[in-house]
Formats: sequence, structure tokens, C-alpha cells
Amino acid sequence: MSLPFQEPVPEAARLSPRLLLIDPIRVLPSLLVPLAGVLVAGGFSPRSFIWAALGVAGSVLYAVVRWATFSYTITGGRLELSRAFIGRSTRVIPLERIRGVDVTTPFLHRLLGLAVLKLDTGAGGDKQEGELDGITVEEAERLRGVLLSRHHAAAPELQERPAAPRDHVFLKVPRAWLRYGPLSGAYLFTPFALVAGAVGLAFQWGGELGLDEDDAVAAGEWLWGHPLLLIGVAVVLVVLMPFLGAAMYAFFNWNFVLFGRGDHLVAERGLINRRVVSLERRRIRGYEIAESPLERRARVARLWAVVTGLGDSQTRGQLLPVAPRAAVGDIAAEAVGPFSEALRPHPPAARRRRLFRAIAPWVAVALVMYALGYALIGVAATVLAVAGIALGLDRYRSLGHTYDGTRLSVRSGSLRRAQAVVERRAVVGWTIEQSWFQRRAGLVTVIAGVGAGSGGYKAIDAGETQAAAFAAEVTPDWMAPFLKR
Repeated sequence: MSLPFQEPVPEAARLSPRLLLIDPIRVLPSLLVPLAGVLVAGGFSPRSFIWAALGVAGSVLYAVVRWATFSYTITGGRLELSRAFIGRSTRVIPLERIRGVDVTTPFLHRLLGLAVLKLDTGAGGDKQEGELDGITVEEAERLRGVLLSRHHAAAPELQERPAAPRDHVFLKVPRAWLRYGPLSGAYLFTPFALVAGAVGLAFQWGGELGLDEDDAVAAGEWLWGHPLLLIGVAVVLVVLMPFLGAAMYAFFNWNFVLFGRGDHLVAERGLINRRVVSLERRRIRGYEIAESPLERRARVARLWAVVTGLGDSQTRGQLLPVAPRAAVGDIAAEAVGPFSEALRPHPPAARRRRLFRAIAPWVAVALVMYALGYALIGVAATVLAVAGIALGLDRYRSLGHTYDGTRLSVRSGSLRRAQAVVERRAVVGWTIEQSWFQRRAGLVTVIAGVGAGSGGYKAIDAGETQAAAFAAEVTPDWMAPFLKR
């Protein structure tokens, strides 16, 4: 009598033991303050050093136990992550739910030939659902091909599938493009972000260092009492803006490469922490181009993919960092799809709304300040009101929408002008909003609901007839009953 065939169960794999050289180092910063407290409280006696050594040994032991009790297995079309520390827990992730796989190599990992593999299933918002922290680089590349495969039935074969090679390189970012880094607000204000972070750490750890709120207030009053020093610090920070901006751009986007690998788009970047992000082509529904005023003046922009079910799309969906506008257009057309239709302008009433919203609040503030006798604040508000004229006109020029028969596009914004280009098949519904002020002006905001990217893209302050015609042009069958009614 023959026994029924049973699929062999793959042996559970563990993280690399080299991870044990990294975990204690990563835990060390969190132990510095407690260990310092033990040494100070013990008067740096031999007993205090013994207790400190026991604390370090305990952290090492904890890292060993965590490594020894964690395993992962790919079997039956699913990934199982198991941990048996005090109680046993198993997380099961079907391979068919995996939207993308990221492979990063932080500095310490790179020294030891290790990598961190993160999974995105689209179910956890901005957080990845699974992570393998401490596998070899070769194992990470092999697992990427396994986890992104759709042939789940052949689990034993998948276990041996090698990573696919690059089949087409869309772009390698030249080193000369590092000069565009300071044009992006994300990098330009790095000096001020560092100062704000230092102040936050001072407040967070002030109690451990013997400082209190009175000391912080006294320091602030002293600095305010020395205006020349305060101005000097501000000037130094402003001077450092372009240099630190370029440095941060290089840190995150060094050797940025966008290439195809099978049915995926892959972006690889980073100086110390090297990151590789894979996007499944069949889930890409379009792209978004963003520009700040400085970037527009320099004719550069940033590019993201609009991908269904992708968490943290502003980071994981990045197809290009700050790059020349012409290159952004070419890469978007080649990697995602061509789009060259001119945007349709919105009616003059939209311009009046943009100007009113940019000018009126500052005029009101100026009048109140003049009435209260605060002339200096009133003058500042007046200057901002005058500057609002240019801002309002620019915001109006940024408005637009269009449809070329395959893809629709909407654009808005000034300080961050964003244009989204989305395939018609990605549209899952429409929302038409109209405030009381819009109703008086004969305007509406029409939102194309999309099951990807930010979830919806707005054509702001379009004409009522214009908005209805736009929605009917993209999805005529859906809108016909409403137009008839």
C-alpha cells in the first residue's frame, strides 16, 4: 500500500550569527545613561564596575537569546516568521500579498556583509509587515527573487531561485547632480533641523545631566540678551544651508540607480545606508512630479511612482531625487508611460479666490496691528500682503487638469507644486466638493479617487461645467446618470 505524497517541509532558517556582533553595539547608546548612573551612584567603586559589567553582559545575553529563538521559513506559498522566547508566536505572510521588498545595508551591516530585508504588503500603512534584520547580502538577494515570485505552488523550486539580473538601466544619477540637493526644502533647512534636534535632545536628557527648565530659560534669556551673537549664529546657519543640503542629498541619494529587473522597477541609493527598493510594474498606476519655487527656477523636480497598496509611498515610491526637469519627464515616460497633453486652465474666478486667500488674511492682520498701535508688526503684515499677490497669481497658474484618453492629470500648489499623472483604470470613484464661497463663484473641487498613492487627486477650483465634463470624459458610463439628472 502506497502512502500519499507529502510536500517536504523546508528547514527553518536563522539570521546570520554575525548579527551578534552588531546587536550589542546598537543597544549600547541606550545603556550609556543607566551605566553612567550606576557608576556615579557607586562612586566608581569596584562593585559599581561589576554591576555595569553585568548590565553589558545581560544585553549581550539578551541578543543571543533573541537570535537563537527567531527563525523564518518559506513553505506552501507563504513566509513564516517564528519567535519562541517566552511564548511562541508565528507571523504568516502569504507571498501573493507582498507588494514590495526593500533591502538595506546599514554601515555596520555592510562591514559584516549583512543586510536588512523589509516586506511591504500594503496592509500596515507606513510600516512594513515583516523584517529580516541580519541576513547575508547573498541571502537577501535570493529571498527578494523568491518573495516577489508569483509561482507559489512550486515552493521547493522557489527555495533555490537566484536573483534576476538587471535587464535595463533607466538612469544612473551623475555626481554633478549633487549641486541640486540644496534646492530641495527637505535638505536645504538641514542646519536648522540639526539645531532643533539638539535642543530637543537637551530637553529630553536634561534631567539626566542635572539640568532643569530654569536652566533652559536662563540660557534662552542670555542668548536673547546678546543679539549680535544670535545674529551671528543665524548667519552661520544660513551660510551652511547649501553645504549641508548637498551633504544630506549625497547621504541619501549617493549613486542613485533606477533599473528594471524582470517585472519590477528597482531603485538603489544611499552612501552609508544603502537601500534597494523594488516596485512591481503591474501595480504602478502613474507618477507624481513635485517642485518647490527654487526647484522650478532651476528647472529641476522630483519624481514618485503612484503604486497600489504601497506603504510609505513618499519614500519607497521615489523614482528620482532632485533632477533636471527634462530628465524627470523622460524617465517618467520611459519607466511608467508617456504623457504630453497640455493642462486646461481654470476659470478667472479661481484666480480671484487664490488672490483673496493669499492677501486678505495679512491685510486683516495689518489693520488690527495698526489699530492697536503695533506699527512694526503692521508693516510686516503689509509686506506679506503685497507678497501674497505674486503667490496668489503663481498658485492660479499652477492649477490645471486634463485627460489624453489613457491617463488623467491634475496639478496644484505653489510652495510645493505637484502634478499627478494617473491611468484611467486606477480611478475608482469621484468626489465633488463645493464650499459656500465656491458656490458663489461657480467653482467646485473634483477629486479622482484612486486606489494608489495618496488615495485621491484634486482638480481644485474648476468650473462647475468644466469639472462635470472632466469626470464624464474619463468615466462616461459612471457620470451619465448624474448628468442626465
